[in-house]
Amino acid sequence: MSFEKKLEDLEKVVSKMEEGKLSLEDSLKQFEKGVKLSRECQDQLSKAEIKVQKLVSVNEQGKPETEEL
Repeated sequence: MSFEKKLEDLEKVVSKMEEGKLSLEDSLKQFEKGVKLSRECQDQLSKAEIKVQKLVSVNEQGKPETEEL
């Protein structure tokens, strides 16, 4: 699932919980789903940050260097 889709799903979870109409059981399920999505998004952002840092490094010839994650 793409980062954008995960973020969209996370926003939906937050909206549902903010409405306050869910049962305790459903609230817990949504909370668990939200935590999972949040962690996955954070992981993807961290990997992207590392890749950007590697892309901005340059070699002796002044050319950008990349490395696989």
